[in-house]
Amino acid sequence: MRFISTRGEAPDVGFVDALLDGLAPDGGLYTPEVWPTLTVDEIAGFAGAPYARVAADILGRFAGEEIAASVMRDLCEDAYAGFDHAAVAPLVQLAPGRFLLELFHGPTLAFKDVAMQVLARLYEHVLARNGRPVIIVCATSGDTGGAAVAAFGGRANVRVVALYPEGRISEVQRRFMTAAAEANVRCVAVAGDFDDCQAILKALFDDRAFADAVGLTAVNSINVARIVAQCVYYFTAAVALGAPGRPVVFAVPTGNFGDAFAGYAARLMGLPIERLVVATNDNDIVACALEDGVYARGATRVTQSPAMDIQVASNFERLYFECDGRDGARTAAAFGGFAAAGALDIPPAAHAAMREVFQGVSVGEAQTASTILATLDETGELVDPHTAVALAGADLAGSGSRGTPLIVLSTAHPAKFPDAVHAATGVFPTVPLAIQNLMDRQERFDCLPADTEAVKAHVRAFIST
Repeated sequence: MRFISTRGEAPDVGFVDALLDGLAPDGGLYTPEVWPTLTVDEIAGFAGAPYARVAADILGRFAGEEIAASVMRDLCEDAYAGFDHAAVAPLVQLAPGRFLLELFHGPTLAFKDVAMQVLARLYEHVLARNGRPVIIVCATSGDTGGAAVAAFGGRANVRVVALYPEGRISEVQRRFMTAAAEANVRCVAVAGDFDDCQAILKALFDDRAFADAVGLTAVNSINVARIVAQCVYYFTAAVALGAPGRPVVFAVPTGNFGDAFAGYAARLMGLPIERLVVATNDNDIVACALEDGVYARGATRVTQSPAMDIQVASNFERLYFECDGRDGARTAAAFGGFAAAGALDIPPAAHAAMREVFQGVSVGEAQTASTILATLDETGELVDPHTAVALAGADLAGSGSRGTPLIVLSTAHPAKFPDAVHAATGVFPTVPLAIQNLMDRQERFDCLPADTEAVKAHVRAFIST
């Protein structure tokens, strides 16, 4: 399989190069030249299969002959062996026709682990084969950084620099990064918000001389392999509830739009997803774009769901590309204009194509808190604020077709946000062992301004040690 850039000016590449490059050299995002499609029988065949087997099948369709099928199976089995639930991503029924998809059973208790554990093993396999050392610079709104540190810490040929917005993530999210003892990990508190961190990361890639000199790569959801790995749980969840024999609806809490786009990708691959409800917090750039057709950046607001405190959703470019006829030149012009002006009008035909699948909903702070409490009172389930945003968004969006199951993505364990959960319910979540082990460890991090040159200097100093 070949991968092309959403901006149309970069050469097409294979899976391994797309994996290691992260961002295309023209500033676009890699996407498959042609999405693989699964037959009804192939999708039905996932019923009852181990999660790792489904993951190997899906990932293998993108990797092709670049990674042997037997190797992919071994990597996936190893990646998910350490999850604390045998199903990896289990479904929990809340009410008739309504389910939570628990994606927090990995080492850092967030959905980012599901893809990151596989990516780390793919990197290790490929780098051992070609001897190419890389440095991962990761911009995180809270969970990606911890997942990257847990997955890549201590691995050969890889160094990790995690950029996070100072004071804008929970203590538990921070400690999953800063309590790491591995010598190949550095954590940086950036004096700004997540959008500043993401802008710095993109600027590092835009400086091709710097990127090539240090061996820069990225495992944020700009990396197409992350998207592919996240498609898997859409398939396993839908099949468990009767797909492909009946459609399903998903409600997804979103910030950077990677998880939501993975659902769209699964639909392009043949999964019968009737609708994707995209729920944002007060940082509602994506919800507004889907509803009104205007993608406009605003000031980032601090909320109780910090992983979604984002005003530039990088994966929205992938959706724009798909819905605007896969025209790289138009996508490049649109997002070049957005970078300059902070807004773009989505062409009517592209917006109509988005609306065929997506419904955008914004959920305020009070409703997030009340949903955490109502979910506990009505079902006995304690959920984190991000999951609550998706639950509330599903209620605001209304149900799908009669009899269509609704699956709400539960993206983090409530113990990662104990203060918000306690404020809403008066209950502190039970603290898992993974968090208990963090609290007495010494933290290691550096503080930098929201300045690209300062981060470049930090990276250069790290690779020289």
